[in-house]
Amino acid sequence: MADVERFEAFVRTYQDMVYATAVRLLGNPAEAEDVAQSVFLKAFEQFDSLSTSPAAAGWLKTVARNTCLNHLSRYRSRWRFFSELGPSDADAEPGYEASLEGTDSPARTFEQANDRDRLEQALRRLPEHQRVPLVLFHFEDASYEEIARTLRISLAKVKTDIHRGRDALRKLLETENPANRLRQGSGGQEAGLYRDRDGSR
Repeated sequence: MADVERFEAFVRTYQDMVYATAVRLLGNPAEAEDVAQSVFLKAFEQFDSLSTSPAAAGWLKTVARNTCLNHLSRYRSRWRFFSELGPSDADAEPGYEASLEGTDSPARTFEQANDRDRLEQALRRLPEHQRVPLVLFHFEDASYEEIARTLRISLAKVKTDIHRGRDALRKLLETENPANRLRQGSGGQEAGLYRDRDGSR
């Protein structure tokens, strides 16, 4: 197989993963496509070693994530401004930090969702200062500290945005799900669908 054919096969193998990573972080399909092209251009430059590497998927995901964050860097000053408006550790809502580890995380919801596209669309509708830390935490397995360093915002801001992003995402999914609307109209029997393990929402 020629090198070009091998690379085309490589792209077909990983393009969905790279695009999904980019669109979750950027919330914009067109920009995600641009990032994906940039990632595979870098992969082509490293293809001799990358083509046989068992770490190829991890390398692509890391490059995609970093490229997206660089793309969003012009908004970081705005995030730092908003961080001053968020609650401090002492003022944060009771129990919200524990809820970040709840069994209803977006990653788990994503795995269980019957309609993957609906969740992806809901993620794109979140504001960037909520969507980006939420995706990094739940989909990219980054720690709070890593997210704070990467986005140059406070740890309290990271936790608050993830918590509020999860709440916003949950409300979007509940609002847009026809089945949930029917249940709510019948008395809200499914109100506990997204409750945390301690029974709080």
